Amino acid sequence: MALIRFILGRLILLFNFIFAPKKAKREPEQQQALDAKTQSFSLYQLNACPFCVKVRRTIRRENLNIELRDIKQQQTLNELVAKGGKRTVPCLRIDNADGSSQWMYESSDIVDYLQRVARAA
Repeated sequence: MALIRFILGRLILLFNFIFAPKKAKREPEQQQALDAKTQSFSLYQLNACPFCVKVRRTIRRENLNIELRDIKQQQTLNELVAKGGKRTVPCLRIDNADGSSQWMYESSDIVDYLQRVARAA
């Protein structure tokens, strides 16, 4: 099973590389405003996870500047479980100005949210 998962993961990454979406083009002022909105966003993810790839493709397509955190690093995994409450990826962490954080776990919800943020810029 691990071998099949490894092979499928590599195929997903290969196809993602070959068919990478084009980045959205915006005026510099619009892009700076969008970067300011997303500077407090972090995506907890695994490289070959198909749901994480879906979210990363949206990040690329919308030309968003979001920090990627790989949970293969034990410290990142511990942070996700301790603060987010689950070991599930993808997980979008949104840090608010008041110091609180919002944790979003479903890839479709994350994609919808990121598209709304990009359209609002």
